[in-house]
Amino acid sequence: MAADKSKKVKIAEPGVEGEPEPIDGELVLNIEKLQEIQEELEKINEEASDKVFEVERKYNEVRRPVYVKRAEIIKNIPDFWLTAFLSHPALGDLLAEKDHEVFKFMQSIDVEDFKDVKTGYSITFNFSENPYFEDRKLTKTYAFADEGTTNVSGTKIRWKEGMDLLANGNVQEKKGSKRSFIEERCN
Repeated sequence: MAADKSKKVKIAEPGVEGEPEPIDGELVLNIEKLQEIQEELEKINEEASDKVFEVERKYNEVRRPVYVKRAEIIKNIPDFWLTAFLSHPALGDLLAEKDHEVFKFMQSIDVEDFKDVKTGYSITFNFSENPYFEDRKLTKTYAFADEGTTNVSGTKIRWKEGMDLLANGNVQEKKGSKRSFIEERCN
């Protein structure tokens, strides 16, 4: 049903002493058409996003052997992961002095997407035998829920006796508004 373009619709606007302001019917029609176009764009963007995820998934499989080769070379570079984390503009500030010693034992990092990358991923930190904890692998998992929340879970670290870096106030005081690594649920 098309509105008569010559009619003016009167709608009261708040804050104008109760006086209704005339709104052009043509303006209302254009806004409705614009909304329809926006919905059409959203459908196209959603389809494009699905296609991009398909391509990313394919190339992640192709990249995997190259990542494995790279990881083998990295193992031969002393303190590679410590240097990489300290050199990163955001991550470097998160490491306390005690963390530096632990990172010297890190051998590799693996990132694995869930079957549907939209639902989440996990990051596994692989360590050589070390004096700090029993675990050789520490995993952090991020699962995305439909309602926009992210559920975060991780390996409970089995510290060796007297080596718990989180006990006895050994946690470095963080500056600014950065989230703690221990945070378990994000919105």
